[in-house]
Amino acid sequence: MTIHDGVFITCAVTGSGYTAHKSDKIPCTPEQIADSCIEAASAGAAVVHIHVREDDGMPSRSVEKYEEVAERVRSSDVDVVLNLTAGMGGDLVFGDVEKPLPPSDDGTDMAGATERVEHVRRIRPEICTLDCGSMNFGEGDYVMTNTPAMLEAMAAQMNEIGTRIEIEAFDTGHLAHAKDLVRRGIIPEPVMVQLCMGVPWGAPDDLNTFMAMRNNVPEDWTFSAFSIGRNQLKYVSLAALAGGNVRVGLEDNIWLDRGVLATNGSLVERAVQILEAQNYSILSAQQVRDNLQLTKHG
Repeated sequence: MTIHDGVFITCAVTGSGYTAHKSDKIPCTPEQIADSCIEAASAGAAVVHIHVREDDGMPSRSVEKYEEVAERVRSSDVDVVLNLTAGMGGDLVFGDVEKPLPPSDDGTDMAGATERVEHVRRIRPEICTLDCGSMNFGEGDYVMTNTPAMLEAMAAQMNEIGTRIEIEAFDTGHLAHAKDLVRRGIIPEPVMVQLCMGVPWGAPDDLNTFMAMRNNVPEDWTFSAFSIGRNQLKYVSLAALAGGNVRVGLEDNIWLDRGVLATNGSLVERAVQILEAQNYSILSAQQVRDNLQLTKHG
């Protein structure tokens, strides 16, 4: 592993998890999400990873909400790379264990490839995510569903749009699949991957598993890594030392300190403190664009 000097910070500002009732800092409306993106960028984040929610905090795939967030951020006086999720629309919740089919109407949200990428097509962000696999996601009967055919179809459309794909790998098999997609030219170079650690029931965030994931990232790829919950800020240092970049934000963790609820700005500020204390330089949005050959639209 090469110890490098320049690190960029991604802030995942809200996610789609059921966290809005746990913290009043979770941004829900398009205005709140955009303001939180701007706050994170002002604190030092080069990239903002964006989901949208309904005003009551429930997850949403509304293209109009994505458009409002993007317009508000782009019209602000901060420069930040937009990274939109494309993970929504693959949520499958089975019926009970004795009668799993038909799927439950409560939580199931399955959409086709074109629909899952429509907000990317309309907004043309620099980056969008591609979750490279399916997995049991937490408790109950919920499965995050991304079949090989679906991933190839979505990747083809992302390439046509001209948006750089960020691979999201939640387990070792996801990373292996991503490498095959790159080998076959379905995901183009330069390649970037996010190692998503500690999400039940993907790769746990212990050091052995993290290093197994990191050591299987090709040396010419750009990688970031994060963990959820209490280990999020520990992973700032760990990811950088392993030669990668970092991700923080309220999508993955709502706490700054014991008993202290975080904001996205405070999490980015803490990440900057951790990195600068180790003499890392914090890369700007334009430096990330130059390194990853990103095209800014809008």
